Amino acid sequence: MDTRTPFAKMNGIGNKIIVADMRTRADHITPEAAIALAGDSNTHFDQLMAVHDPGPVGKHARIEIFNADGSMAEACGNGTRCVVQWLNRQTGFTEFSFEVNGNPLSAQLLEDGRISVNMGVPRFEWDQIPLSEEFADTSGIELEVGPLGAPVLHTPSAVNIGNPHIVFWADNDVYSYALDRFGPMLEYHMLFPERVNISIAQVTGTDRLNMRTWERGAGLTQACGSAACAAAVSAARLGKTGRAVEVTLPGGVLDIEWRADNFIIMTGAAEHEFDGVLDPATGAWEPRS
Repeated sequence: MDTRTPFAKMNGIGNKIIVADMRTRADHITPEAAIALAGDSNTHFDQLMAVHDPGPVGKHARIEIFNADGSMAEACGNGTRCVVQWLNRQTGFTEFSFEVNGNPLSAQLLEDGRISVNMGVPRFEWDQIPLSEEFADTSGIELEVGPLGAPVLHTPSAVNIGNPHIVFWADNDVYSYALDRFGPMLEYHMLFPERVNISIAQVTGTDRLNMRTWERGAGLTQACGSAACAAAVSAARLGKTGRAVEVTLPGGVLDIEWRADNFIIMTGAAEHEFDGVLDPATGAWEPRS
């Protein structure tokens, strides 16, 4: 009996994604399988989106998200866009309702081919981010890092966008900082009991940001949708930008709108690369035409 399941290798503006079809099945992707797939140069991913039959919250599917290190993630906007494109190819539907980590998430395929995802509302309270100590104002917390050969980064904004984020505000180009050196240290800093995603953002206009991100459980990535949302709402909160911004990441551009009703709408592209089948227990796989 073949226990393998179909998957698609995709990307959301460079954010490497696997979408695994776990519908009609009672089993789950194992952390060991996720680590094996992430370790293969052909199937390496930043996040794996395991699509299950819908639960009580989502109408179309329930999604479990794995990071490359086998840990679970609470949100992935770029991965959600990939799921939407993947499901649209199968069903023709353009509007979707998902359950992610027990919470509802809606998304829509637009006429221009891009996908909008409602990322929910930001949480700014220190114990909801969460932080290990209380801060009355999380728009700038007491933390700094001084990478060699670059100015000190300090007072990052902290916010939860389904997962914990900090955003350092840089005057210089975001590529002038050795994020690959201090990102791993800050990810496991004692201030962040659930670890954290670390971004460096530079405001380039009242409606524009440049940024890079060290993702919790994945490392440096070409794009992180929830980090783009974190930077956008934090910039607006500090009065650095308006509530609608164009965020440029290494892999491409996302449009982020922090609406008046407090919901964050992220819009961007998704790209299909190839299809295959995988063993959910071991991660063994082969391509499929």
